[in-house]
Amino acid sequence: MTCDDQGQKFLLSPALIEGSEISQATANAPGSTQGQVQWTVGIQLKSHGADIQRKLSQAMAGDQSKTFAIVLDGQVISAPYFESVIADGTSQITGNFTESEAKSLATSLKYGALPISFDKDKTTIVTIGPSLAGDQLTAGITAGIAGLVLVMIYCLLYYRGLGLVVVASLLVAGATTYALVLLMAKSAGFTLTLPGIAGLIVAVGITADSFIVFFERIRDEMRSGKSMRVAVEAGWLRARGTCVAADSVSILAAVVLYIFAAGVVKGFAFALGLSTLIDLAVFFWFTHPMVSWLARFSFFNKGHKLSGLDAENLGIDRLPAGGRA
Repeated sequence: MTCDDQGQKFLLSPALIEGSEISQATANAPGSTQGQVQWTVGIQLKSHGADIQRKLSQAMAGDQSKTFAIVLDGQVISAPYFESVIADGTSQITGNFTESEAKSLATSLKYGALPISFDKDKTTIVTIGPSLAGDQLTAGITAGIAGLVLVMIYCLLYYRGLGLVVVASLLVAGATTYALVLLMAKSAGFTLTLPGIAGLIVAVGITADSFIVFFERIRDEMRSGKSMRVAVEAGWLRARGTCVAADSVSILAAVVLYIFAAGVVKGFAFALGLSTLIDLAVFFWFTHPMVSWLARFSFFNKGHKLSGLDAENLGIDRLPAGGRA
């Protein structure tokens, strides 16, 4: 359930037309009446969306009580009705738009998370669920995957064998995040907007920071003469407080943004907070146990060249005696 600025209520339901079906949305000033420019918003739909629009307009045309609502991030931003049947997917929204209002609506249609609802009669409203414009969603996902891959490659090159822990942990965190987003989309109508994707990408850096702090603590302990098994536990005791403090700051920032920000910034804050909580869970219940398990193998505790814990990589003359026990 959502409302427009006048308090009219709309009931949200699954999508009929996705935002990616809009191929073009523009603000136009076709003419003037009594010296005032009449701004309109022109919309061009792709073939599938145009076919659905034609059927809807046939059922609703000419009846002002049968309106449809355009919704952005749960807020109704326009609620027009069909004046006539639209056969080719080309339409325009008219009204008392100012230039800024028309351009804002056109931008929202073209780039925003786009839910559209259709009111087939006075009591029943069918709403298109939230969706992202196709091009922007693809670009955001591509950026996120590229950032994830670069972090993995860097950690593999720098930490060598230990970098496998980073790769596994990031994959677990990514799969968990994806599963939760799908679950919330199905159960609570959650919409992943572009700022939300940005929040997830930022969280990749936060997650990588946790690994770096932990691994560097382990390396420091080994430089001081401890074996890997002892260094892992000693490094964990020193690293976990630092990582919890850093993640707490990120969660606090996300909460403050979510409470006091408006519009799409809330999506960024929610995604950032969710990803940071997942980072903490993976760090405590996957990364630490996995490193402790790897410490049992001679490949790591005896300082193999590819382990990332050999004497040369640690910057010392030789591993401590305990490191080869």
